[in-house]
Amino acid sequence: MKPGIQLRLHQQLALTPQLQQAIRLLQLSQVELETELRELAETNPLLEIESPDEHGEADGDSGEPEIASAEDAAPEPEVEFDTEHWDEHVAGSIETPAANPFGDDDEVPEHQDAAQEDLRDHLLWQLNLARFSDRDRAIAAAIIDALDADGYLHEGLEPVKAAVQSLHPPPSLEEIEAVRHRVQRFEPAGVASLDLRDCLSVQLQQLDENTEARELALRIVATELELLARRDFQKLARKLDTNPEDVIAAATLIRGLDPRPGAAFDPAPTEYIAPDAYAVKVDGRWRVALSPNCQPRLAINRHYCDLIARARRNDAAYLRGQLQEARWLMKSLKARADTLFRVAQAIVRTQSAFLDYGPEAMKPLVLREVADELGMHESTISRVTTRKYLRTPRGTFEFKHFFSSGVATDDGGAASATAIQAMIRKLVAEEDPRKPLSDQGLTTELNKRGIQVARRTVAKYREALRIPSSAERQRAE
Repeated sequence: MKPGIQLRLHQQLALTPQLQQAIRLLQLSQVELETELRELAETNPLLEIESPDEHGEADGDSGEPEIASAEDAAPEPEVEFDTEHWDEHVAGSIETPAANPFGDDDEVPEHQDAAQEDLRDHLLWQLNLARFSDRDRAIAAAIIDALDADGYLHEGLEPVKAAVQSLHPPPSLEEIEAVRHRVQRFEPAGVASLDLRDCLSVQLQQLDENTEARELALRIVATELELLARRDFQKLARKLDTNPEDVIAAATLIRGLDPRPGAAFDPAPTEYIAPDAYAVKVDGRWRVALSPNCQPRLAINRHYCDLIARARRNDAAYLRGQLQEARWLMKSLKARADTLFRVAQAIVRTQSAFLDYGPEAMKPLVLREVADELGMHESTISRVTTRKYLRTPRGTFEFKHFFSSGVATDDGGAASATAIQAMIRKLVAEEDPRKPLSDQGLTTELNKRGIQVARRTVAKYREALRIPSSAERQRAE
């Protein structure tokens, strides 16, 4: 073998730091973006966030192009879009270009409340106030740590026993069970239960003994919970040797109990959202505009910029690097706003019938269609439709709400899954309560309307809408 030199040509995509930053900014929600930019402004002296004055103008001139501007793609004849976020028509119907077309109350998210106490902290607080021995207190703490989000011990007592093996002597299951019964009496009542029957029984036992239908409710929960779920009150009355009126009273009492006692202490924080874009109908045409608060406006700090020419070599190099990073960031923000605006345009252009007539007119739409139309990658569309919200006269929806698969129709077109679900909901609302439509009946009605859909698909959509079966709807009457 002889040494040689070979020349090979190949292409490779390199994710530069600037491209990585642009991708990261694109997938952030409005609140996350504001937090991110404020952190960057604190570490970069060349970067500052502009504060609009009472006239809606920035305090200073950044010398950079506004990040809120975006060019408009050619619209279809029946729908017109603005080349800027607000044009003369919109400005004529709204007092100022930066105003919210749906009122000021919808734009500004409410202040978040103080951090909510979670279930574990609430139960440990009660444990510290209760009279427990040190040994029982350790067992109770292990039980509390083993609870799921609903307040249940769905995995049983074995995980608790394993967690307290360091106690001497190791507690038995009977000892753990005795402590569990005490924890079940904590507030909210029914926590640390093993199943639904156990949870409801504890809550009933804590009611006053003179509570109407309490004893019958305990019997139903202990032995006939399945019949109660089917609302078969006549059969319940026969099996329990009582009259249907008493059964209904007991069922009403049980319905007032909490089957998920821990759910009220969900540690997930409440998320407040503000729309990123608006769909407004002006002069009979749907127009799209980015929210004026879609993202903070950035500017170059002129004071530090002027220092570059007078600074020493090392300081000047540092400032020039920070200046370049600031310009990259502003360019990424402009690209983010442009992409967000173009995707909102594509959504409104496709789903204008939904905006006019409601969910039944929703058209099928997938990410690839928008990606092909805008000349972008499908992953980019996926990022820009996540946690971005469009405000319409019909409500505020996440961009993803407007995407769904399609089902063929008799006229050669397609109906979206969202439209079919809306039709199912309407058919159920208009049905004869004495003869509710079965899944096959719903399928037949949809077929009459030209929607070719299978019965199993209708059943899946009905369950997704949390609509009971026809038999359950009939018994509910």
